[in-house]
Amino acid sequence: MGFVRALFLLAMVCVAAHAKDYPKEEGAKAEGPAAASGGGGGSTHDVVKLGGKGDGKTDSTKAVNEAWTAACAGTGKQTIVVPKGDFLTGPLNFTGPCKGDIVIQLDGNLLGSTDLALFKSNWIEIMRLESLEISGKGKLDGQGAAVWSKNSCAKKYDCKILPNTLVLDFVNNGLISGISLVNPKFFHMNVFKSKNITIKDVTITAPGDSPNTDGIHMGDSSKISIIDTVIGTGDDCISIGPGTEGVNISGVTCGPGHGISVGSLGRYKDEKDVTDVTVKNCVLKKSTNGVRIKSYEDAASVLTASKFTYENIKMEDVANPIIIDMKYCPNKICTANGNSKVTIKDITFKNITGTSSTPEAVSLLCSDKLPCTGVTLNDIKVEYSGTNNKTMAVCKNAKGTATGCLKELSCF
Repeated sequence: MGFVRALFLLAMVCVAAHAKDYPKEEGAKAEGPAAASGGGGGSTHDVVKLGGKGDGKTDSTKAVNEAWTAACAGTGKQTIVVPKGDFLTGPLNFTGPCKGDIVIQLDGNLLGSTDLALFKSNWIEIMRLESLEISGKGKLDGQGAAVWSKNSCAKKYDCKILPNTLVLDFVNNGLISGISLVNPKFFHMNVFKSKNITIKDVTITAPGDSPNTDGIHMGDSSKISIIDTVIGTGDDCISIGPGTEGVNISGVTCGPGHGISVGSLGRYKDEKDVTDVTVKNCVLKKSTNGVRIKSYEDAASVLTASKFTYENIKMEDVANPIIIDMKYCPNKICTANGNSKVTIKDITFKNITGTSSTPEAVSLLCSDKLPCTGVTLNDIKVEYSGTNNKTMAVCKNAKGTATGCLKELSCF
């Protein structure tokens, strides 16, 4: 018995010595440095405490950039706080990778300087992050009205691009919620080479005649969701560029603006396909287009746009409510030679209702060289709101089916 008891005591000593090698039960209190730092660390970086002034006049660029530098170097949840006030800044280049998860809490407003000489490219550019959240009730005000007169893009291809307000480059797992973007110098938001981005409860506002003020543009990105967002601009409310797939747009209100667009496609060489786009439960108000797919007639790339679904869309006095335009040529600065290289197929329009400010409620203007195929028109009931003409569909080189539509809108 003495020998057995000795073995038992030795075993207990070994178990005690190695207990730290076993995981704790769920809910057990952690010990050591992790507990002291809040379970993995985390810090808050207030731009006012770093020297920023919310008076709308003092340059707070240095304070905001210092907040970014500190946050990017920290582990755990790192929060940059922009408190209430108006903080004027020049270019803000937030480049990762960062060690922790970045949160920008926008309670106040950031104002973009109107001095174009300060900008090499964009105003707020966020690059190479694996976790990003921008939230709050504050605004990103590009103060674009002061420089819109310097935009020459309506006259020539090789125009100087003015700074976009918010750019996400190579960002994965991002959430932008609650904030407002107003009066950009160029686009409000541009998403490039990014994945798993959600834009929710955002308000985007610029005058209907402001140049190139797209609401949200995306390209070469995947799994992008835009939900319950209100957009009024001088260009596309949403534009989906080449190389994009897995887009979900739901609960968006658009107007004024040029509608919810795919494209333009084919302008540049080596553009990639666009596929798997869903637009549902949206309202368009007095926009110059409704749901639109546009490609250049003199396309420089061979690419395919396919698997799009537009469903439960309400039009309120919208020009061109449903339009596929394969002869897109803005401001007549391209070559109209009919040699399209863009294939458009498998497009569904379902339960689209309301009023059109143009007699052409449906326009399918496809290429004679590459007709649109697999187009489905289901329950399309949009009527011309004027009195000097009647509702009509204009369909060229399109192949598909139509069911449950107004008689005058059945293309097939």
